[in-house]
Amino acid sequence: MATHNDFGKIAEDLAAEYLQKNGYKIVTRNFRFQKAEIDIIAEKENLIIIVEVKARSTDAFMLPQEAVTKTKIKSIVTAANHYLEEFDKNSEVRFDIISVLPDEKKKLIVEHITDAFEAFDAN
Repeated sequence: MATHNDFGKIAEDLAAEYLQKNGYKIVTRNFRFQKAEIDIIAEKENLIIIVEVKARSTDAFMLPQEAVTKTKIKSIVTAANHYLEEFDKNSEVRFDIISVLPDEKKKLIVEHITDAFEAFDAN
């Protein structure tokens, strides 16, 4: 299997492809603010969708989405707030997680968890 960084990039590419096929417009990828990063920012139906992509080579220890901790949520929310201010966006925001895991045949499976957390989950 690919190295950790390569696998992460492949997972983000799969997530972006999945979103586009499902009617989302990708606005930007890998948006950075200070030490925080948002993997994908998309738009659909007047919503701004902040997407955290989590990939694992196995779910033996935890599901990918379980790696989105309160600290990570706080970081994502901080970066999202900066993005909204910087680009003067007033739309409603939704926070999603896309999980990428291989199945038993090593085929990568994309799972989209909509409205995975709220900004106040960071507190």
